Amino acid sequence: MRLKLYRAASVPEAMAKVRADLGADALIVGTRRVSDGVEVTAALEEAERPLPAPEPNRVAVLQFHGVPEPLRSALETGPLDGPLRFGALAFDRPLLIAGPPGAGKTLTVVRLATRLMLSGIVPMIVAADGNKAGATEQLLAFTRVLGVKLIHAPDPLTMARAPQLRRNGAPVLIDAPGSDPFDPAQADSLRALIGAADARVVLVLPSGLDPAEAGELGQAYAALGADSLIATRLDLSRRLGGLLAAAHAGRLALTEAGIGTGIPDGLVPLTPDFLLHRLLRTGTPRHDR
Repeated sequence: MRLKLYRAASVPEAMAKVRADLGADALIVGTRRVSDGVEVTAALEEAERPLPAPEPNRVAVLQFHGVPEPLRSALETGPLDGPLRFGALAFDRPLLIAGPPGAGKTLTVVRLATRLMLSGIVPMIVAADGNKAGATEQLLAFTRVLGVKLIHAPDPLTMARAPQLRRNGAPVLIDAPGSDPFDPAQADSLRALIGAADARVVLVLPSGLDPAEAGELGQAYAALGADSLIATRLDLSRRLGGLLAAAHAGRLALTEAGIGTGIPDGLVPLTPDFLLHRLLRTGTPRHDR
């Protein structure tokens, strides 16, 4: 309740002041004579304001996700796009999709190609995985549906010629073989493919990995030339510390997130707002949501 005192020469004059100030709902709770007129005490019942929703405890959220130090300290009070980089994929050069086996590289290539097709751009897809059984056949099945040309280039010599076949500067998507960047032979093989294609390297990494291991993978692929990262299985992972660790350790720009099982809508831009929402949604106790 809001109380206020008014003084005037007469009661009608005091009442006029009350109505003008507090409105017609004001209540008169007292009047008394004073030396120069009257004194009126008026009251107004104010509607209760809803309490603001409690702010999630960001420290607890980051601890839940296993975000390593010193990244966690930087994110406790600051924005995500301070210590982390965000960006969009660039198709000015062939895009080589790299990552460990089973990360979701082939599906990511198909999703990117589908997005380009839906926007009226016809890409060229290069299958560079000569190790995984049936890898080219799997990609061929997708490209037939899309009506996109597929070129098989499992070695640097063939790869060097493949991008020259693109027309009118069409985007080139290269599905690289799954590799262990800590194995010198596999790292050298991937480095040779990247050099032959003069490609921009994008690391595809599944969410939910151990943060320490993911950070080491981010650094290793960055050493091979990766400058951006696509996160897969974001819809299936509750702890995203590995994703943040890989991006931070490798200075990789977060670009896209794989969600769901769909092809046309299974890849969405990975923006600071989108990532913060995912962190808070999975890292906040259920009774606080």
